Amino acid sequence: MDFSIKILAVIEIFGYDVWITETLLSTWIIMSVLIMFAIIVRVKLRAFKEAPSGFQNVVEIMVETFDNFVKTSAGERLRYLGNWYFMVFIFILTSNLSGLVYGMRPPTADWAVTFTFALCTFILIQFAGFRYRGRKYAKSLIEPNPVFLPLNIIGELARPVSLSFRLFGNILAGMILMSMLYSLAPIYLRFFVPSFLHAYFDVVAGVLQTYIFCVLSLSFIGVAAADND
Repeated sequence: MDFSIKILAVIEIFGYDVWITETLLSTWIIMSVLIMFAIIVRVKLRAFKEAPSGFQNVVEIMVETFDNFVKTSAGERLRYLGNWYFMVFIFILTSNLSGLVYGMRPPTADWAVTFTFALCTFILIQFAGFRYRGRKYAKSLIEPNPVFLPLNIIGELARPVSLSFRLFGNILAGMILMSMLYSLAPIYLRFFVPSFLHAYFDVVAGVLQTYIFCVLSLSFIGVAAADND
C-alpha cells in the first residue's frame, strides 16, 4: 500500500514546474465549496431580519458560538482573531471530514498544510506578545536567567511543530488504518464494519482534532498577550 502524496500533473509556469498533487486538488475542491457557501450566506444576508428564523438562525448561532469560543480561549481583547480562526476551524473541519468522500485525500493528512496553519499561529503569538507586552515579552525569553535563552527559543519554535504534527499525525493515522482495513478485511465485511470506524476516525476524531488545534492556538496567543503583572 502506498500512502505517499501522488503527483497528478506537472504544469510549467514562467519556467518553473508546478506540481498538482492530491493535496492541492483536494484543497481547491474544499475552497470552492466554502467559497460557494460564503457567497450564498452573503446573498441571503441582505434578506436577514431582526427576528431571525431558519437559515439566519443557523448562521447567527455559528457566529455567536465561535465568538464566545474565542473570548473564552484568548480573552476579550483578542476577539478580532475570531474572523481568522473561524475560517481556520471551518477549513480544517471540512478537510478532516473530506476523508468520507471516496477517493479524496484529506489535505490535513499532508504536513505542509498543517504546518502552514501552525506557522500562522506562531506569527500571531509573536505579534500578540510584542503588541500587548512589548519589552516584557522580549524579556520573558531570558527568564529566569539569560542562560535559558536558547531553551526558551526552542520552546517557542516547538509550538508550531507540535501543533502541526498533532493534527497531521492523527488524520494520517486514521487514513492509513482505514485503508488497511479496506485492503485486509474480507469482502463481506467491507460494507458494514468500515462505516462504524469512519464515524470515529473521520467524524469524531476530525471534529476533536479541529477543536484541539484551534483552542490550543488561541490559548497560546492569549497567554502571550496576557500581562502577568
